[in-house]
Amino acid sequence: MRRNVVSLEAAAELVLSGQTVVTAGFVGIAFPEAIAISIEQRFLNEGEPRDLTLMYGAGQGDGRTRGINHFGHEGLVKRVIGGHWGLVPRMGELALQNKIEAYNFPQGVLIHLLRDIAAGKPGTITHVGLDTFIDPDQTGGRMNQITSEPLVEKINLVDRDWLFYKAFPIHVALIRGTTADPLGNITMEREAMMGEVLAAAHAAHNSGGKVICQVERLSEERAEARDVVVPCHLVDAVVVSPAEHHHQTFATEFNPAFSGTTHTDKIHHLDPLPLCPRKLIARRAFLEVRKERVINLGIGLPEGIARVAQEEGLEEDLLQTIESGLIGGTPAGGLDFGASYYPLAMIDSASQFDFYDGGGLDAACLGAAEIDARGNVNVSRFGDRLPGVGGFVNISQNARKVLFCGTFTAGGLEVEIGEKSIHIRKEGITRKFRQEVQQISFSSEYALQQNQQVWYLTERAIFELTLKGLRLVEIAPGIDLVRDILARMDFKPIIDDYQIMPEIIFAPGKMNIGCRC
Repeated sequence: MRRNVVSLEAAAELVLSGQTVVTAGFVGIAFPEAIAISIEQRFLNEGEPRDLTLMYGAGQGDGRTRGINHFGHEGLVKRVIGGHWGLVPRMGELALQNKIEAYNFPQGVLIHLLRDIAAGKPGTITHVGLDTFIDPDQTGGRMNQITSEPLVEKINLVDRDWLFYKAFPIHVALIRGTTADPLGNITMEREAMMGEVLAAAHAAHNSGGKVICQVERLSEERAEARDVVVPCHLVDAVVVSPAEHHHQTFATEFNPAFSGTTHTDKIHHLDPLPLCPRKLIARRAFLEVRKERVINLGIGLPEGIARVAQEEGLEEDLLQTIESGLIGGTPAGGLDFGASYYPLAMIDSASQFDFYDGGGLDAACLGAAEIDARGNVNVSRFGDRLPGVGGFVNISQNARKVLFCGTFTAGGLEVEIGEKSIHIRKEGITRKFRQEVQQISFSSEYALQQNQQVWYLTERAIFELTLKGLRLVEIAPGIDLVRDILARMDFKPIIDDYQIMPEIIFAPGKMNIGCRC
């Protein structure tokens, strides 16, 4: 067996009209950008391939033109089954205009589905997605009017409800590695994760399809067996990418701290956050999660918790994990999200979601766009925006403790933070606490059935989920209950015996809370 090295143009010709294509990657990490560009150019020049079904798990894009945005042309795709849509606005626009069939399923489910397709199973049976918009009792994950075929069913096994996500053949897997050896074995020594590349390759190969792998370089020496991520018998074509289309992430050309090959006792030092609402929320969340061991921090505001931990010199209190398969280290943010500085371990994404779905996370800190009177949370759709859920459902539905972190209002919020208090100078124009959310991404009813601890943290008030709804737990000093909280909500929470937020979170310097006891 010898590696089959082909040109980018030849690789694009291997993708035929009407086929089902899976792309691996996380934001820009391990995404085969050069192959995606080549397929796009072929379509623009020749009108082929057409009517593809595209499947992907994590968000794969930069919010503008890269990643899956290359497939965002009317006629190139007819159906998209995706986990996170926020970074692929070209595809989201097609969905909003009813020009493609569009599904939004949890990232972990889609990655597990690849594994089950490879194993010849009829689909994936899981509890993930129950009582959310993905449940067939709601929308079944369908995102627009022209999407009609049900791809998920509710079934009952051992006296319990489950969701059954149907399997389908994968005709082409587009994956990425670092090096192809003379046999075509693929290693990933300079990539920032392993992700789902092996699951995607297995699914395509066992469906009778093709696996096309983008690499940075070719080697004339055999790879060490333990370094091979995708073995040669799975790989049909290898493409050597131009350097500009094989950056480690969409933000970083290459950082050895992301590769998992440097010393694990190092720590990447983050700049402290300025004293602002984001820092207040991150500090209050850190006071809670530092009591836990294994956590997940979502993108956006929750990333600030890692900065707080470092500023206090307590980063080793937390074992931070990422759904891409990274354990330990310091998670990166922005278009580096999915990578970690100096991770302790790097496993495949499917195994990470096994750990998450089975309840391995002690705590998770996630964002929230809308929260309703029952405690349901929406992060997946609001107005004409289709962010999607990514790994949110897997994480929020299964962590023992969930902290939803965000400002009380959005859009122009301005605050004044004193040494021991906070005052609202200008209120945000968008309310987050609504009578009903537009879409249920997190089900409070399901959380109560599973005895999860659920908190909702803002800069001025903290609530907890109870059987009767949201209960006010803490209020920030300087905040007026009626003017700044109740008047800015569409519903009245349970108010009985609330506390004042800890004064130390308003300190201009470190909180100096000491080591974990």
